[in-house]
Amino acid sequence: MTGNVWSTKRIDGLPNGAFLEVEVDGGSRLVAFDVLGSGVGETVLVAQGSVAAAWFPGTPPPVDALVIGAIDSQPTG
Repeated sequence: MTGNVWSTKRIDGLPNGAFLEVEVDGGSRLVAFDVLGSGVGETVLVAQGSVAAAWFPGTPPPVDALVIGAIDSQPTG
């Protein structure tokens, strides 16, 4: 996770959470919705597309990337 994305307006139906800038393998970045409370510098697991949208009950909001986990440690080697 590389940073926060700030918005002054929010659509109805979006649960409490934050939009975060996430750097993926290869160096590209995307904006993901986070309900876990992740912080800058954490390594997170992100679901994208229909998998991310399916997490929301009812009619899903226009979110196509969702933080679904925090990676505590990674194996080396």
